Amino acid sequence: MDDPGDPSGRQADSPGGDDYGVGDLPPWADQHHQADSDGAPVEAPPTDELPVEAPPLDDPVQNRQEDDDGPIPEPTDDEIIEPKTAKEEIISDLQTSFAEGAGPFETAPDETFLAESWFDFDYLDRYETVSMEWVNKPYAYVSVLYDPVIDEYRYHVGKPTLDEFEQYVRQDLEGVLRDILMYEEIDPSQSDEEVVSDAIRSILEEYTDRVAVGTLSKIYYYLLRDSIGMDKIDPIMADPAVEDISCVGDDVAIFVYHGDYRDLRTNVAFEREELASFVSKMAARAGKHISVANPIVDASLPDGSRVQLTLGREVSARGSNFTVRKFSSVPHTPLDLINWGAWPLDAIAFIWLAIQNDMSMLFAGGTASGKTTAMNAMSFFIPPNSKVVSIEDTREVTLPHDNWIQSVSRRSFTGESGGEIGTYGLLQSALRQRPEYLIVGEIRTEQDVALTFFQAISTGHTGYTTFHADSVETVLDRLRNPPLDVPEQLLRSLDLVTVQKQQFVDGNRVRRLSELVELSRTNSGELKTHTLFSWDPATDSFEFHGQSRVRERIKRNRGWNDVEFDRQLDERRRLLRYLIDNEQTSYEAATTAIHAYGRRPDAVIEAVDDGTFQPGG
Repeated sequence: MDDPGDPSGRQADSPGGDDYGVGDLPPWADQHHQADSDGAPVEAPPTDELPVEAPPLDDPVQNRQEDDDGPIPEPTDDEIIEPKTAKEEIISDLQTSFAEGAGPFETAPDETFLAESWFDFDYLDRYETVSMEWVNKPYAYVSVLYDPVIDEYRYHVGKPTLDEFEQYVRQDLEGVLRDILMYEEIDPSQSDEEVVSDAIRSILEEYTDRVAVGTLSKIYYYLLRDSIGMDKIDPIMADPAVEDISCVGDDVAIFVYHGDYRDLRTNVAFEREELASFVSKMAARAGKHISVANPIVDASLPDGSRVQLTLGREVSARGSNFTVRKFSSVPHTPLDLINWGAWPLDAIAFIWLAIQNDMSMLFAGGTASGKTTAMNAMSFFIPPNSKVVSIEDTREVTLPHDNWIQSVSRRSFTGESGGEIGTYGLLQSALRQRPEYLIVGEIRTEQDVALTFFQAISTGHTGYTTFHADSVETVLDRLRNPPLDVPEQLLRSLDLVTVQKQQFVDGNRVRRLSELVELSRTNSGELKTHTLFSWDPATDSFEFHGQSRVRERIKRNRGWNDVEFDRQLDERRRLLRYLIDNEQTSYEAATTAIHAYGRRPDAVIEAVDDGTFQPGG
């Protein structure tokens, strides 16, 4: 636990401990700040090896959790969970869970053991609990805490504590488990979790006559977690409120980006050797190789989360590091964007009509602005049987379509050019696959990729891509100039540009569609922009800016008059509104409703007007 006399909270950097500081050494002691895995203290090194001078502590007044974009509101009395209540609630859930058979053994641990020796609640003496959530009952929970001393929120991972004996048994059995999994025959009909869980139980059962069931249950959790889970960050990965996980170096607290509380320091950290081992482990999980010769890797984890890995100190002064951008197991839909206030319903209805009339789009924005999420959500409107080809460096796009070829680039096996399959090569191949819709994950700095994409949409393919830029002017400047140098005549093939931004509303960071812009050309052939929708930060609302050029283009292509166009647009608005008003916003409901409207629009709208439409029903 933090020293109550230390207002800075610096001891939160404790590597691997459940508390905010384990052992006698401060977190700034680098490799000398030792604790073995998950909080068991070990002997400190000689004091003459410590740094001569510690860095200054944060000023508890000047360094408050507040930035230029607005403060995080302090928790109200109603939001704070009393320490006694928090502890009793966790213990009650813990005991009930084991009583109902959640543990690995038929016999449940003693209730007194669970109450006194399972979790460490010392942090409740210092911090106020704002929220608690089980992420792996009965083994791990996560909490958002508030430190009233320095006005700062924190993120706490609660997991079983290990005493010296338990830690020794765990380390001993890790080697036994590796030997079993490596040399014994595996039943191919079992899942990885079943295989590992059965192996761990068989090992632990040999100790049940001389080791308490509670101790063995703790060790079961750690052996299973570290074998098939994500080691110390496994509970964080299971928290749906966390978007990003950032480890900047060894012996430094991991930070998370929380959907409600932004950047939070956690009570989780890695020592140097275990961090290097974990980075290598993540690379292997992603099917990549990382080494001193190739110390930087971008990849996708099996669950789809994006990960950037750096190994060692050759290219990172603070040692190995990693960043995980979590992937939603269920893709976000257009209805989600409306419910979040990220997009106006009218703009999404318009985009729906534009996509089904073969209008090409570019989704622009800064890092983590939501551009890929928006592109993925709008792809729901692609007709269900149309052929789609997507091309990405890292897998992010997820579509509710069967007729979809998902291509992912590949690095060279040798570190040279041999065996490399880049975005440009995949794009050339995609054009020979006769796609009706072409999705390129992102256009970065490769001119060949940019030119081929714009040539594709200028020759009749409908295309979507994302692009790093904070305005439509920046989009066009980057495309027109080196290194991309896309000719003006090719840029005219692009119909719509959306600009996504992270904004602040009432002190909370939100994602918003900043503007939806149409591209057209003047009589002289020059490229002209027209803002169709824009976001007003003063009112957190969206404004429509008059006549649409894309509307006229669709009318001309389809032979529609104003009445027919308005009818088509209004039907889509009504369906979207109906789904939201009736809370039919799940992935399955959105997919079913959108595809059903594409097949039988009259029947769907009639059911909507009657109030009887049930997606999938």
